Amino acid sequence: MQCSKHDVWVGFFVVVGTVAMLFLALQAANLLSFSFQQTYRVDAMFDNIGGLKPKAAVKSAGVVVGRVEAIAFDDKTFRARVTLAMESRYTFPKDSSLKILTSGLLGDQYLGIEAGAAEQTLAQGDVIASTQSAVVLENLIGQFLYGKASE
Repeated sequence: MQCSKHDVWVGFFVVVGTVAMLFLALQAANLLSFSFQQTYRVDAMFDNIGGLKPKAAVKSAGVVVGRVEAIAFDDKTFRARVTLAMESRYTFPKDSSLKILTSGLLGDQYLGIEAGAAEQTLAQGDVIASTQSAVVLENLIGQFLYGKASE
């Protein structure tokens, strides 16, 4: 069996195309994020995080300013503890607030941070006190149906 120069080039382009498709799939699923920026970690407590996942974006004014690093259940307060890795070049006041928002047709969830007015800024290990939990569609439907049934 002979191997021609064209076979090698076709094989090379098939491998490059496969790697490119894998990279795009991981980027689209938000499973791959390259960032070489310095970060600082802050925590936030939520009553309900809905479908928020690790590596979800933290956005302010539509700009990604950090990522969700970890999500854990706090068995003392019975709330979800979300650890954020915020890029060091973005500083926010200590009284900033977080809310879980939904984007896109697939309903990807991300955290939106709104800057407060305090002079002190968030630092490593701080806890953001003002949070707004995710809107759960089932709860909204239940409230609507319960309101209609009571009329």
